[in-house]
Amino acid sequence: MSELEPYARLIGSLLPRAEGVCLFNADGQLHWSCQGSAAPELSQAVSLLLGASTDSGEVGERLLLNGQWPVYLLWIRSDAGGRVAVLAITWRVGEAEQPTLASVHERVKPALEILRRELLARERVESLRSSIRDRDRDLDVLMLATATPEDNEGGDVLKGLLQQASTRLLCEFSALIVPERNLVMISAAEGRKADTSVVTRIHRQLLSLAQLRGEPIILNRDGELPGMLLSWRVLSCPVRNRSGRPCGILAMFRDLSQPEFRERDAQLADRLAQRAAVIVEASFDSLSGLLTRPNFEQRVRAALAARPPRRDAPWSAVYLDTDRMHIINDNYGMHVGDRLIGKLGEMIRSRLVPGALAARLSGDRFVILLPSSAEDAMAFAESLRQSVAMLLPAQFGADADAGFSASVSVGVAAIDEGSMDFPHALAAAEAACKAAKDRGRNRVEACQPGDTSIVKRYEDMNLVPGLRAAIVEGRLRLESQLIVPLDVSQHTIPYFELLLRMVDENGQTLSPGRFLSAAVRYQLMPEVDRWVVQTAVEQLRPFARLLADRPAMFTINLSGQSLGEADFPDFLVGLIKDSGLNPKIFCFEITETAAIANLPRAEALMRRLRAMGCSFALDDFGTGLSSLAYLRSLPVDILKIDGSFVRDILKDPRAESLVQTIAHLSRSMNLITVAEYVETDEIRLRVAALGVDYGQGFAIAPPVPLAETIASLEMISSVRVVPVAGKSEEPEIVLSDDPIDFDDFDLGPNDDTLERLPPILRVG
Repeated sequence: MSELEPYARLIGSLLPRAEGVCLFNADGQLHWSCQGSAAPELSQAVSLLLGASTDSGEVGERLLLNGQWPVYLLWIRSDAGGRVAVLAITWRVGEAEQPTLASVHERVKPALEILRRELLARERVESLRSSIRDRDRDLDVLMLATATPEDNEGGDVLKGLLQQASTRLLCEFSALIVPERNLVMISAAEGRKADTSVVTRIHRQLLSLAQLRGEPIILNRDGELPGMLLSWRVLSCPVRNRSGRPCGILAMFRDLSQPEFRERDAQLADRLAQRAAVIVEASFDSLSGLLTRPNFEQRVRAALAARPPRRDAPWSAVYLDTDRMHIINDNYGMHVGDRLIGKLGEMIRSRLVPGALAARLSGDRFVILLPSSAEDAMAFAESLRQSVAMLLPAQFGADADAGFSASVSVGVAAIDEGSMDFPHALAAAEAACKAAKDRGRNRVEACQPGDTSIVKRYEDMNLVPGLRAAIVEGRLRLESQLIVPLDVSQHTIPYFELLLRMVDENGQTLSPGRFLSAAVRYQLMPEVDRWVVQTAVEQLRPFARLLADRPAMFTINLSGQSLGEADFPDFLVGLIKDSGLNPKIFCFEITETAAIANLPRAEALMRRLRAMGCSFALDDFGTGLSSLAYLRSLPVDILKIDGSFVRDILKDPRAESLVQTIAHLSRSMNLITVAEYVETDEIRLRVAALGVDYGQGFAIAPPVPLAETIASLEMISSVRVVPVAGKSEEPEIVLSDDPIDFDDFDLGPNDDTLERLPPILRVG
């Protein structure tokens, strides 16, 4: 230290025969020498002397090295009297005059006092600096421990927490171990490397100590951990779960050359362990120990971005759903169901290969990302399924004689190496899982392009978000298709069936066959039905006066899901009452299957609406198993013969006979019949000859926007249909006694108002 050079010169002027000056600390280590270093004999002698000295309070010691080299050691003491340093003055060898220790001390006493004060001042400054550094470090650690990151960043936050904790607490590396969450994370400080072998060797003992003591443990020396030789200083803090029970450890490892862990280090590390526990709780499901859905999705994105699927390194999605969980909960108690979910989580964790991720989506559904082909994922899923099927009731606290059984249905789908779209793969795996349930449960299904059942489920799953958005954004449309009388001597009022269309995000119109199955599968039909009824009423309400005499009727389909809703009848009845429209213009269609599935509610709703003047049609008649049995109890007005019979009427005698039978039966019961799917003139003429009252299909009129039908209502109301004498094949359409004055419509030369009339009602 160049700052001590002036003291060496001062002492040299006070003691001209002195050869050199050295300064040692209180432990005998060389602090400074005017010659850059001290003779080995001197350093050894000072170290031995200080190690053996009892510090009797004398001013110092006089040594003779090698029998001829005099050295004067002068103690430098603190204000409290403790020895803080040693000033060594070496004398020239061969000098005749060798003064006593007391005389040397007396000569250099003023310089010694100045040096003492400077050393003490430096010590206080360094102590203050050290204290400030400690406080800065403590503050950094506390800020790290109290940060509030987003829950879905749990994996990265934990890794960053360990790395920064290691750096700021002067550790080489740290380890977070939570066995019940299958979590082992080791992270080194910046520029350091982690020794995973020591974690492997001692983590069980550290976990046991955390369970027994429930407080931070400091291990600074060998022998402090029974039966273990430590090559590191170790600080271990318990990580507690939500109930306060230790469920893991945060262990920090410091090199033996670094200072020992102190109590303040333990306090800081304990705060870090608390923060880690909060992140673990947010990132891992408490019941299964698997990742939460948000954390899983974040990690999947990171994993696929770092290592996208390739032909030689594929990825697969596995979707798992517990079978009959509601029965287990109802029959054995929720606690048994919870234990089963916990056991499934444990079984999934124990089978995960490196790089795999697993999460509990919700309830009893799980998802797994596997870095493997679909074939290997199928083997993984089958092994898991078999293990679940072998679970015993006693493992869950259920009665062995109560018939308890557990099983899972699993779906597997490969992740497309081109798109790397995990959500689509997950949807495909879910569709395969649903197919496994449909096919008997307790099985594994893979999503195959040729499997129409799974493909349809997959399409429905993809359509559901778009259908929800279409409802919210007003992208549903109503069209109407004309239903005309085939026997004009008996019936003259035209019907219009309201048909639903959806416009997708690209402006393309989708037919009901594309999206209604998704609405049925995912319980959206009540919402759809409410939209249809409300929209129809809103569009018809401005024409209430025109429709007061019922010049036309509008049929609206109701789903079985709506019939099953307790509040739907009140909604529907109230809407019609408040509409200001003649209830007789409404005819509601329900399928035979839907009516039978909700028979009491269907009957009650039908009687309420018929009392108001509404009509009811039984759709798809002839396809049910109990058509005739339920026909007596259902207050219907119209039977719509299923189109599958009408389409085949010209080539299948049985279909023709069935249509004729339904027509005769309906006439005897004063019911109106409608033939669906009248696609050709030949079919129209044939069903009319068989006694069917009305026809519907493209041979009669295609669907058109409801707004166009409403626009032509005034003309339709003035048109009647009469048979032409001598022509039984086709009626003629003429104006009524109070004919329309088309001049009132101010039709221009290019106006297409008349052309937009349905063909059967078009007049010239």
